Amino acid sequence: MAAKITHLEGSEFQRSRAFSPAVITEGGKTIWLAGQTTTTDLEGRDISGQFEAQARTCFALIDKTLVRCGGSLANLVSMTVFINDPRYGDAFVKLRAEHFSDGHFPASALISVSHFARPGIVIEIQGIAVV
Repeated sequence: MAAKITHLEGSEFQRSRAFSPAVITEGGKTIWLAGQTTTTDLEGRDISGQFEAQARTCFALIDKTLVRCGGSLANLVSMTVFINDPRYGDAFVKLRAEHFSDGHFPASALISVSHFARPGIVIEIQGIAVV
């Protein structure tokens, strides 16, 4: 059975922050994604400490994983995002809006942390998708 995914309409604030208050799924296959981090881009270049480059690469790597599972970023229904500096929050919201330009945003939490597993990491994205 193919998944049916419905995004609960968000408030003006929720839409401006590029997240849905809830995502309802019926049927399909649930994919629990491990936290995605990186200090190299898709071409292997060092992007240590570079927020935007790491965020874009994390989204690309998550999409690659979801394609392997029969889906894409469009199937992401929930995400927990960890950043090491709260000043990256607005930049992340803009990047997320780019990746979900149809307005079907995943439910989301954005959390500031003090450290990651390796030096140079500034963001980690963990998610749940339904295909």
